[in-house]
Amino acid sequence: MKLLFILFFLCLNLFGSNYQSLLFNGNCVTCHHSTQSVSAPSVNQIKKRYKNAFPQKKEFISYMSKWVQYPKKETSIMKDAIIKYELMPELGFDLDTLEQISEYIYESDFTKDF
Repeated sequence: MKLLFILFFLCLNLFGSNYQSLLFNGNCVTCHHSTQSVSAPSVNQIKKRYKNAFPQKKEFISYMSKWVQYPKKETSIMKDAIIKYELMPELGFDLDTLEQISEYIYESDFTKDF
């Protein structure tokens, strides 16, 4: 019985991280490449800037997800990127989805080109 619970929680954890990866890769990489800035800042640049401003995971996730939900130049911590690439449009995602994506960004290593 204990083995069954352990396997269940391991599978649940794997599903959770894969789900976040699917959300990120299915929605963000079109504009935000891992290491290269093409049509928008790279995820690596975004992560560095947000981690400098919000080193605590909870604050990082909260600010990023709320900003992406309703992007505004006045509340951006990347005003230089807005000048270069323009303001990110509202994407219509719910806050929970954006929190999942933000957590994935916080926890993932984007220093390597995939």
